[in-house]
Amino acid sequence: MKTNVLKSITILSFLSTIAFAGDTVKETEFKVSGNCGQCKTRIEKAMKISEVKFSKWDKKSKMLKVAYLSEAITLDSLQKRIASVGHDTEKFTAETSVYENLPGCCLYRDGNNTH
Repeated sequence: MKTNVLKSITILSFLSTIAFAGDTVKETEFKVSGNCGQCKTRIEKAMKISEVKFSKWDKKSKMLKVAYLSEAITLDSLQKRIASVGHDTEKFTAETSVYENLPGCCLYRDGNNTH
């Protein structure tokens, strides 16, 4: 059983190496405004694209950790994607109309940090 698990891990490692050949995976983190679990879901869903290999937003620190293919997409475009779903980032502000359509618990600009 251990042998099969080790073989599977080796195969997955090899396949991921092939998938990333010629493209550098870059890891970074940046601040993303939000309040609650719904915000977390929305922010992480915005990062579910082929160029992003991992993303996780921390509600307490307001930091998004992300690993992405740096030759396929820019950090600015990732931050713009997040702003487009209603969450301000370090570089981009969400459009007011998008922000105002978020659920009440997600309205972070109003100082609503109770969640």
